[in-house]
Amino acid sequence: MKKIALFISFACISSVLLAQYHNMPPIYNDQENLPPQNGFKKENLYTGGSLALGFGSYSFNVGGTPEIGYSLTPWLDAGIAINLNYTSVRADPYYNNNTRQRMFNYGGGPYIRVYPLNQFFFQGQFEHNWIDYTLTDMGSGLGSKYGTQSNSFLAGIGYAQRIIGQSNFYTVIMMDLLTDPSSPYRDVYSNAALPVFRAGFNFYINTGKGRRK
Repeated sequence: MKKIALFISFACISSVLLAQYHNMPPIYNDQENLPPQNGFKKENLYTGGSLALGFGSYSFNVGGTPEIGYSLTPWLDAGIAINLNYTSVRADPYYNNNTRQRMFNYGGGPYIRVYPLNQFFFQGQFEHNWIDYTLTDMGSGLGSKYGTQSNSFLAGIGYAQRIIGQSNFYTVIMMDLLTDPSSPYRDVYSNAALPVFRAGFNFYINTGKGRRK
């Protein structure tokens, strides 16, 4: 009889302790177990950019594209990029009537990167560019200068080692989907769009524990 009473008492105490355990608020021991936070997260803000360097039979190109952005979700980044680019085309009597061409363009605009699959993304970027040309006829030595503006919409696909909160590398290939003849992303005759290759790094401003996305 004493054993039965002792067993009943133990069962009652266990039930009370179990009920108290289930009513306790959750305890978070590290950042990854913290409840989700809404609003701006400074650890999702990044900066960086890409470099471009190209050579051709007649041309030389060098440029840079600084950018700042924000990881809105695990699958979406948005930001603003600024591009600076210099291109030189050597004179050739058969290619460009023996005229040396030098072009400097600068501009920028907003972009988005969508990650439908891990590490692969689609990018869309609107750009407005100001372009300054210097042309020199190597036969006569006469030169001329003029400036123009153009709009471009670059779209393409890229690859990235993306970890939110940590630095990452990316590379992307894009084409200008607009048909502005003054676009710096069209050939010398303004007939065809040229592929745009960019590769660079991004660094999250507030480095912390990242989550592979």
